[in-house]
Amino acid sequence: MAKQDSKSDLAGLLSADRERVVDQWIGSVVGSLKGRISKAEVDRELRELYAALVEALAAGGEDARGDNLSETRALLTELSRNRARQGFTPSETAISVLALKKAFEPALRDGTAEDTDRYLRLSRILDDLALFTIETYTRTREEIISSQATQLMELSTPVVKLWDGVIAVPLVGTLDSARTQVVMEKLLQALVDTGSEQAIIDITGVPAVDTQVAQHLLKTIVAARLMGAECTVSGIRPQIAQTIVALGIEFGDIVTKATLADALQLALKKSGIDLVAHQGGGR
Repeated sequence: MAKQDSKSDLAGLLSADRERVVDQWIGSVVGSLKGRISKAEVDRELRELYAALVEALAAGGEDARGDNLSETRALLTELSRNRARQGFTPSETAISVLALKKAFEPALRDGTAEDTDRYLRLSRILDDLALFTIETYTRTREEIISSQATQLMELSTPVVKLWDGVIAVPLVGTLDSARTQVVMEKLLQALVDTGSEQAIIDITGVPAVDTQVAQHLLKTIVAARLMGAECTVSGIRPQIAQTIVALGIEFGDIVTKATLADALQLALKKSGIDLVAHQGGGR
């Protein structure tokens, strides 16, 4: 690397052998991603990033979190969020920045002490930018996980129309505060949408009922009652019944049934629907 005058800065370091450096950088990143992103896309991302970095350094900005590097950070934010959505790891994301350091190493063999000093300054900037990519990646992954958890919670809490005027919420798994809110919202909306006056909350799939779960159930039932619906809790197995008694949990005037079939039969009866017994004892 040729020695530059005292007025040159880090932008000069990036501009001295630009095409070779950028091509090697792109090649390293493409290789690390193992074909999961096209070379054309990586080429576009990194050339834009390199141009923004050169422009920022030419303006005298060496603070990775400073205003001069805001455009560089914006491009890194987009890159990091895309990598997070595409399922890449934090290391595979950070390498898009850190691989640039390696691209400068061949030139250092014939460089001067001044060149080495510039390289070290650039390395510190790139390290900070790599940390920024990981921070952005992590926030994006947390957003994705939170969104997926909400979607799974909604999918695991369906509201089923069993009959005209009768809906049911079959619960499976642990019932916590967040899920109770989802259950309550979906149940109330279903009552409005279907005009139902009978609601069954089936807890056959709930592994255990403690005081907290009981409180969550009661809140949901009270909310449904405020909408003018009568609620029945089904799926009260012997073990759950014993637990409820042992904990001293009071369900008050809330009707409970052992099975969903029993609860549906009661709800239909309350709706004024007569069930006709068929031969063999079925209905």
